[in-house]
Amino acid sequence: MVAIALCAIGCQNLSLPSASTATTPVVIKLSGWGSDPTEQKLLKQVLKDFETQHPGIRVKYEVISDQYMDVIKTRLIGEAAPDVFYLDALEAPFLMSQNVLEPLDAYINSEFDLPDFEETLINSFKYDNHIYGLPKDYSTLTLFYNKQAFATAGLTSPPTTWDELLTYSKQLTVDKNQDGRIDQYGYGVIPELARQAYKIKAFGGQLVDENGYAAFASEAGLQGLQLVVDQYQKDRTSAQKSDVGTNSGSEMFGQSKVAMVIEGNWAIPYLKETFPQLDFATAEVPTINDKKGTMVFTVAYVMNKQSQHKAEAWELISYLTGKEGMEKWTATGFALPTRQSVAQKLGYEQDPVRSAFLAGVEYAMPWQAGKHPAAIMNNFDNQFVSALLGQQPLKQAMQRAQAEANKLIRAME
Repeated sequence: MVAIALCAIGCQNLSLPSASTATTPVVIKLSGWGSDPTEQKLLKQVLKDFETQHPGIRVKYEVISDQYMDVIKTRLIGEAAPDVFYLDALEAPFLMSQNVLEPLDAYINSEFDLPDFEETLINSFKYDNHIYGLPKDYSTLTLFYNKQAFATAGLTSPPTTWDELLTYSKQLTVDKNQDGRIDQYGYGVIPELARQAYKIKAFGGQLVDENGYAAFASEAGLQGLQLVVDQYQKDRTSAQKSDVGTNSGSEMFGQSKVAMVIEGNWAIPYLKETFPQLDFATAEVPTINDKKGTMVFTVAYVMNKQSQHKAEAWELISYLTGKEGMEKWTATGFALPTRQSVAQKLGYEQDPVRSAFLAGVEYAMPWQAGKHPAAIMNNFDNQFVSALLGQQPLKQAMQRAQAEANKLIRAME
């Protein structure tokens, strides 16, 4: 029903208004989700700078704290959506297919320098040869490792292959108090699909097929997932956050419950603030099946097709994703710039902690799972944890997850 309603409003023939010449400033509504207070403060400053440079435009910024996408979809149906809003790459395929977003191609000129964006990120917001969003920032996944734990184990460099990671994990798994309990595991595993998809791809598997149905239970896809299950069950050198009484991969690494974990750029400020004594480093995700792989997560600014102030909305989007605005937004390091020139100017390619994140974006797998990601993601997560805990064989678990996901997808089409 949501899809039908969105399609109905998207098919209306709306004219493109020109920039206002009135003396009263045009108000543009921008919506995003809740985030770190420091991030909110920085965004408000960037928006203030935009208003200073564009005195004819005022930005009304709204934080949607709960059920963000449900709120956005409801407002799109009710013709009350904001002019500009955040759109996660995971949710983009569905909204782009509903004809409710304004294509940005006609607004982009050579001065905007579209080739400056990382191609992988731009492609996440392309549909039917149109660009519907401009990515504001991103993060890949990289390997975080505890330098002190490595030194104690006699390890001098991070693992470069998954076989090395498994070997290192054995050396790093220790019972510090000799009481029969593991005090430090070699590796912290996060079983969610968002952290496992690149392993499925490493052996030629895929998340969804060309028709948008779940396809992760193929023999090729199972090979990558089996690596995770075997390490957890047989080697016993990895732990989940619940095994060690923590709430996230970053926390179990920060508390030294695990010596290695694969996390995103968001972990850096958290670790530095919460665990200032922790001596850690990062490296690219170890290769699997002789192939480089990681995930990339990104969010774009998109324009509501029903906006009554499209010219002004574009001015806002182009500033926030332009070189000046993006530099201000990403200068503190909590987010990575999607423009290559900004990353170079800020020195992130030489940053010993962040350079691995930038290196991974060229070969990263975008975090997308078709038009109905929730059906795929939720069923995978539930069944994969069951397999990880040994409650059922991996193949059986994944076939069940795939079948149930596709049943739901068929019901939604």
